[in-house]
Amino acid sequence: MAQAPSRVSARISAITESATLAVDAKAKALKAAGRPVIGFGAGEPDFPTPDYIVEAAQRACAQPRFHKYTPAAGLPELREAIAAKTARDSGLAVPASQVLVTNGGKHAVYQTFATLLDPGDEVLLPTPYWTTYPEAIELAGGVPVLVRSDETTGYRVAVEQLEASCTPRTKVLLFVSPSNPTGAVYPPEQVAEIGRWAAGRGLWVITDEIYEHLVYGDARFVSMPVVAPELADTCVVLNGVAKTYAMTGWRVGWMIGPADVIKAAANLQSHATSNVCNVAQAAALAAVSGDLSAVAQMRTAFDRRRKVMTAMLNEAPGLVCPLPEGAFYCYPSVRGLLGLDIAGQRPQRSAELAELLLDEADVAVVPGEAFGTDGYFRLSCALGDSDLEEGVARIVKLLSSAH
Repeated sequence: MAQAPSRVSARISAITESATLAVDAKAKALKAAGRPVIGFGAGEPDFPTPDYIVEAAQRACAQPRFHKYTPAAGLPELREAIAAKTARDSGLAVPASQVLVTNGGKHAVYQTFATLLDPGDEVLLPTPYWTTYPEAIELAGGVPVLVRSDETTGYRVAVEQLEASCTPRTKVLLFVSPSNPTGAVYPPEQVAEIGRWAAGRGLWVITDEIYEHLVYGDARFVSMPVVAPELADTCVVLNGVAKTYAMTGWRVGWMIGPADVIKAAANLQSHATSNVCNVAQAAALAAVSGDLSAVAQMRTAFDRRRKVMTAMLNEAPGLVCPLPEGAFYCYPSVRGLLGLDIAGQRPQRSAELAELLLDEADVAVVPGEAFGTDGYFRLSCALGDSDLEEGVARIVKLLSSAH
């Protein structure tokens, strides 16, 4: 008997559910059912959006011009403000016409790949990677080419690795610093070296700068097209208000790139979504036009939490956790624990170990498989201090029983 054709296209059927959102949803569901679950899954600040931003949105609601369609590429005043903010914060000077406002950072990621890639084009994708990147690449017809890193290299890839991964089909390098999920920050000289290499190779670079203001200690963020200006015509910068201003739910991101690419992406957006919600754009305008005092307060808390979390995790035998230099995640290796007896089970993969943690310790973490590297966990530092310490203590207690 012939098998019935799939009701869903092969292209969409191939998409994997966001593991980070799935873990967060499961943790919340268990908590609602009465389990004392502590979730380390979601990648969002635990702080409210600052009042002055919320008030700007409230005012916008009463303005009739925001009740109507506005330009698909974004409010002109917001595009101007993003250009000014970018020059202020990273030193990258672009006109407002090279800014496209998108429905959050994920939309910017998808639209950039859709605009640049033809079927079969290869994208160099350092691992561990954020879960959305390979899905967006493949939806656009591209092919992710994984470039491996681990804790021994500080979760950073070298030019030699990138060169060895190139083929005649390579078109794009995806570069992220500070990194989700690892918290790795590339030193300025390495950012410049990679940028010069990509320019010499004739590659596009898509650089995701969403965590630009969340760096700690001696680490320093630099924007690749600033330290490698020869990339200016083949680089797209992605960013948004989500992490800097605690606005994950407002859904405002942006692309900055060459005029022809931004024009093409704006054309795509005009058919896909039209303009981003005007009220959210008004809130984003207040955010990027204001100072950085809100993120400074968050950064102080995240700095404290990353140190506490790293120190506590490293107390578990067999677990190795580098101190993250940016973002708000820890990415420990649990490879030394796989196959050992833990609570009567012998997990062989980090996904199995994550399930065990949820079942036995009521702690939710995202396993490394979601980020392209089995044998690791991602834990967000963006939760209250008491929950963070209690949750990590449960993890350490359970894993310390391994034998």
